[in-house]
Amino acid sequence: MLLQGQRFVVTGIASKLSIAWAIAEALHREGASLILTYPNDKIKKRVDMAAEQFGAEMVLPCDVASDESIAACFAEVEAHWGDGINGVVHAIGFAPMDQLNGDFTEVTTREGSQIAHDISAYSFVALAKASRALLAKRHGSLLTLTYEGSISVLPNYNVMGMAKASLEASVRYLASSLGAEGIRVNAISAGPIRTLAASGIQSFRKMLDMNEKIAPLQRNITQMEVGNAALFLLSPWASGITGEILFVDAGFNTVGMSEKMLLANEQDG
Repeated sequence: MLLQGQRFVVTGIASKLSIAWAIAEALHREGASLILTYPNDKIKKRVDMAAEQFGAEMVLPCDVASDESIAACFAEVEAHWGDGINGVVHAIGFAPMDQLNGDFTEVTTREGSQIAHDISAYSFVALAKASRALLAKRHGSLLTLTYEGSISVLPNYNVMGMAKASLEASVRYLASSLGAEGIRVNAISAGPIRTLAASGIQSFRKMLDMNEKIAPLQRNITQMEVGNAALFLLSPWASGITGEILFVDAGFNTVGMSEKMLLANEQDG
């Protein structure tokens, strides 16, 4: 029970396929106490299911597009756990559907870019601001989720690639800003996984197939592999790690060109 007596706030559960669900499951398995959040009534029923399964102590509304909603959420967290929390999981990302289909230059708009950055990147900073005092009491940690599209061009990922790059920069700046208070800040760059968020990206199934062929492990990853990596980064075992982006992608990020790609090209030729 690695996390017995520790407390975590987990955002971003949208279904049983969510990476956030797997993270909550891993934390619960190791004895952690949880508070889960939901953005709207449509998602609340699914979060309630997770809360029941993982014995969450509270389920709170938290719309990360609203500073007032975030403040109200963490006021409730403080009222319940006034002597501090051990971690906050930010598993939130969004861009309008029309920004994720087509040529980047053609489809990207000012409004779409603002929405993607606000929900997918700034919201992590907003959660850090709201939870800072509670995290400092227990030398807690912040964790977010990013993707390879932040550093490499991937078809139709478009403005989300920009937002994830901004998110990764915020990991480093937050780590520097909060380190003196004993607060660690890290991210996991997960390989492609079938989630509700991923379903909005055109040709996602083809991306899964390609990832499997290119990755050194010759397979895709599972939600629980990310959940276990998150467990490590949020645990005392990772007490000396901050400002890091941990890849959990079967090694995909290490490959420029695989043998299978060469063979496929020769066959096509």
